Amino acid sequence: MRRWHINSLDRAVTPVNSPLDGCRRILVARLDNVGDVVLLGPALRAIRAVAPRAHLGLLASPAGATAAGVLPEIDEVIVARVPWQDASATPVFDPAAERLFIDRLASGRWDAILIFTSFSQTPFPAAYAAYLAGIPIRAGQASEFGGAMLTHQVAPAPWEAHQAERNLRLVEGLGVPVEDRSLSIRIPSAARSSVDALLAGQGVRPDEPTVAVAPGASCEARRYAPDRYAAAGRELSRATSARLVVVGSAKEANLIAPIVDAVSGAVSLVGRTTLPEFAALVERAALVVCGNSAALHLADALRRPVVVLYSGTDLESQWQPRHTASVVLRRETDCHPCYRFDCPFDMECLDIAPADVVAAGLRLLEVEGQTVEEEPCAVSAS
Repeated sequence: MRRWHINSLDRAVTPVNSPLDGCRRILVARLDNVGDVVLLGPALRAIRAVAPRAHLGLLASPAGATAAGVLPEIDEVIVARVPWQDASATPVFDPAAERLFIDRLASGRWDAILIFTSFSQTPFPAAYAAYLAGIPIRAGQASEFGGAMLTHQVAPAPWEAHQAERNLRLVEGLGVPVEDRSLSIRIPSAARSSVDALLAGQGVRPDEPTVAVAPGASCEARRYAPDRYAAAGRELSRATSARLVVVGSAKEANLIAPIVDAVSGAVSLVGRTTLPEFAALVERAALVVCGNSAALHLADALRRPVVVLYSGTDLESQWQPRHTASVVLRRETDCHPCYRFDCPFDMECLDIAPADVVAAGLRLLEVEGQTVEEEPCAVSAS
């Protein structure tokens, strides 16, 4: 099959054969958060299009693996906690566990591994593990020297590129054509039915509009204050007559309780949903309010209007919604982007009044005669 090699973001073309030609077992590695795995969707579709009969595996963290339920291209999931993704203050030193991990990889008899990374990560630790496991084709994006760890080293996308486009950069660099660059997911019908039952159990009628609020995020520096979520949610519920549904994982209960307690009629589904059910809740919502988290990417994939409380940790261009109507709120600060997990400056970047959140939400819902933006829009709070 004749394909094209991508030399740069202008997509200059040179005909090449893809190293994936003839591969029967292809492993895709993305070992961080849920949203990062959701953003693999367009790349997975492209891989599946050129290898329709291949067995496609996902190597993911325990959290990231939950996203496989909305990515129909995935045939198998390998769950692993790897030391090169360990950002904890007290990492565990366990070489024996890593040797077992290599054995697990080797037992899969994979023909190729595609190592997907964010702008700040390197593919070489995963490539070395794959090398030891005997995986012959090892591809990733890197500009630095890594010896023979990668058999196919693709020049990385620009630092500020959207991370979904960064993923596509890797597959295009391997000669895989991309027909559809959009973000999309598939929600199992069972997840929709389960959500209907969960909401009915909380007194939410089938035709009752909802506003989904997802206050959680992977690190403290990305979280808007719960009391401000509560104030914004209370006013949005009043102005729209929509039921506020607060969603998140069990470990986020302390963020969610103040919101539910402050808003009359609010429903909490904290810790009660799988990732596909979480997606079904987002799909059902008239509006989503969240931070820079998986909820943002689910709303984008499902084309649901979303107000994003976007902290200064990252550039908007790297993670913002691209396909749905959106308002991205962030207060400009000198430290942006900081790429920190915690904030030494009292979260000044998220010092956004609840009234600004409400105004953005009403704008997206066309309340007071305003028009929904057809393209994502970024607004810095002043």
